[in-house]
Amino acid sequence: MALGSTVQPSTPYLEFVHISKSFPGVRALEDVSFGVHSGSVRALVGENGAGKSTLLKVLSGVYRPTSGCLKIDGSERTFSETSDSLAAGISVIYQELVTVPKLRVAENLFLGHLPRRRGMVDYRRLYEDARHALDSLADDIDPRTPLGRLSIGQQQMTEIAKALTRGSRILAFDEPTSSLSAREIEKLFAVISRLRDEGRTILYVSHRMEEIFRICDSATVFKDGRHVETFNSMDDLTQDILINRMVGRDIKDVYNYSPRTHGDVTIEVRNMTGPGLRKPVSLAARSGEILGLFGLVGAGRTELLKLIYGATRRAGGEILLNGVPIDIGTPRDAIDHGIVFCSENRKAEGIIPLGSVQENINISARRRHGHRFGIINESWERRNAREQVRALDVRTPGLEQKLCNLSGGNQQKVILARWLSDQMTVILFDDPTRGIDGGARSEIYGLIRSLAERGVTVLMGSSDLPEVLGVSDRIAVMRDGSLSGIVERTDASEQKLLSMALPV
Repeated sequence: MALGSTVQPSTPYLEFVHISKSFPGVRALEDVSFGVHSGSVRALVGENGAGKSTLLKVLSGVYRPTSGCLKIDGSERTFSETSDSLAAGISVIYQELVTVPKLRVAENLFLGHLPRRRGMVDYRRLYEDARHALDSLADDIDPRTPLGRLSIGQQQMTEIAKALTRGSRILAFDEPTSSLSAREIEKLFAVISRLRDEGRTILYVSHRMEEIFRICDSATVFKDGRHVETFNSMDDLTQDILINRMVGRDIKDVYNYSPRTHGDVTIEVRNMTGPGLRKPVSLAARSGEILGLFGLVGAGRTELLKLIYGATRRAGGEILLNGVPIDIGTPRDAIDHGIVFCSENRKAEGIIPLGSVQENINISARRRHGHRFGIINESWERRNAREQVRALDVRTPGLEQKLCNLSGGNQQKVILARWLSDQMTVILFDDPTRGIDGGARSEIYGLIRSLAERGVTVLMGSSDLPEVLGVSDRIAVMRDGSLSGIVERTDASEQKLLSMALPV
């Protein structure tokens, strides 16, 4: 049951009225209508590509709807740009925060409406107002600190404070907990609960079911750009019912684990040291094995994967491939040895956002299939892209579609297609389903299993405990930059892994 409860007025404060949005070759939203009352937290749920993010961009003025309009407190509104939405008291806090890291916290809070005196910025008033806004969130943040020095959770609190300084009555959160620690998530939930109790209207997008049932008091389901159903209460709603409405089928076990026969040791790490590791780390994984790498935020699992891949230069230790020491100083060295990486930060480290689907799939294997003198083999690239899109069921209007226009799940499939187009012995995943919803998560797990069944060695880092338990053959646990231990699947439990992962 959701935190707290409120008595709702008869008329919704925010209404979406017959909203449709089309792009070339894509109908992203089709005749979406529903309302949300003030003093409530509404979950927006659906698979990746269902239309949730597009709807938030219509709400924030990033997109102008093809047809339909919004109603706020009974008045029809249509936004041509984001400033219109801000002026109407709407703030959307995206998964990728929109901030200026080099500016101070206070300057980020009041960007665009800095207090002035005699034509100059009034810094005394600025810091006083910023301190007051931050104190209201009960967070110890110095307004004079450059924003880039804060944790992701603190930056998110700054975004919420920014929304409140603008007097926002409608706040939307898009996958807000994907990069937060457990303590930061608790703080965020407390703030959302307080905002709801103050009578604000809140939209909450998340693929984490436990969060939806804890913080939200109603839910709207999307599928293929359409409004499927709205549940005005969470009391009689179950996770199974919600998933069934989202994907049109029951998902009894999204992991669908089955044991496999493993081969010889493929990759071995001996006494690895480097940035993010407090003690030397040693581990090994076999062909066809999925070795989970579990750790809380800041435990060192991401740092270890980047050291193996060469994205961060190691200070000591060695890497062996099939028993032979190899030198990896850069990601290109790793790729040449058949070691590839799928980053948790797809947009910054995994994809070419403005590149086409075809270009993103072929960019790594291009060097092996191009003509002499660096001439691109266009016929091979088209054929390979078509085959990979078909094999991985990438949902795209065409090969020339910009990758940034696809959902997170389909972007992840394109990254996998890139490595499947090249030579691969070991694949490193860091939070492979970050920001990806129910059905798409199941598809990604299926692709990871198929890689292991082909004999590829998989190292999968994740802070999602059910995911690690559901997918892995063995689980290596990281804690405070060191390896806490390695557990066989048959001996693993949530309690055991958490006890190994929590700081002593």
